[in-house]
Amino acid sequence: MTYRVGTRATGAPTPTAFTPDPFERAKAPDPLQFEVNLVAEAGTMQHKTGSVSVNIPGFSPLTLYCDEQPPVGEDQAPPPLAYFCAGIGFCLMTHLTDIYSARKIEITSLKLEQRVRFATNLGHMRELGHMTNGKTELVETHVLIESPEPRDRIEALLAEAEGACMAHFALRNPIPWTTRLVHNGEEALSHSGNGA
Repeated sequence: MTYRVGTRATGAPTPTAFTPDPFERAKAPDPLQFEVNLVAEAGTMQHKTGSVSVNIPGFSPLTLYCDEQPPVGEDQAPPPLAYFCAGIGFCLMTHLTDIYSARKIEITSLKLEQRVRFATNLGHMRELGHMTNGKTELVETHVLIESPEPRDRIEALLAEAEGACMAHFALRNPIPWTTRLVHNGEEALSHSGNGA
């Protein structure tokens, strides 16, 4: 059985429901604003394919594959939550490594261990006629650093990295969201919230 995660795409995704914003370089002290755009399509069973790109020049677009476990899927690719959880951890690690390099902080080793706990009634309550619902109950991150630097400098490193990490920001702060349904080419509904 072939197991696939992703490949480099030949081009950026071309959404039809919105127009991606062009990337514009920021001038200090203005923040850099960018987008990650995804166009995904469902296949048979739980197979999904998505074309994803970061609109900052230099990032290659990717084709990612997604699946679920049997009996609903065939376990041929990671499930959606694996990407979600990996993204949280990898984003924090990006900021940690970037900051310790820029600040000339000596690090012998850096590891991250993370647990994200979810709850869902998918798979047992739907059969009884109940609506499917789910939630994220916990995000637990352990940053394991070996370093000859003093403890307060490593604590400051983590504090700055957590403050810089956009994924952790989304977990800790209410953010605006919107979902729009287009049915047979016509807008059926649109709802949104401020995240509060």
